Amino acid sequence: MRTKGSAALLTMALKLAGHTAMGIALGLAFVMVLIRFGPAEITNVINSSAHPKATLMLFESAVVLSFAVGATLTGLVFMMTEER
Repeated sequence: MRTKGSAALLTMALKLAGHTAMGIALGLAFVMVLIRFGPAEITNVINSSAHPKATLMLFESAVVLSFAVGATLTGLVFMMTEER
């Protein structure tokens, strides 16, 4: 049987995982819209690189990771300042 402390920790971890998933989804949506409808310079740089697919994956990964980390840290701050 779990104690109250471990149940609260599990609940907090699940909430943080939800915030991370939300950040990943928002990051993916943002980078897809940016590449499709964004400035032509972005697609020109990606397409003119030596390895366009690797460059595109690196760009997408960096954007998605920054959104995921931002959403996770924001969720953590909200959970810590939440009134009980």
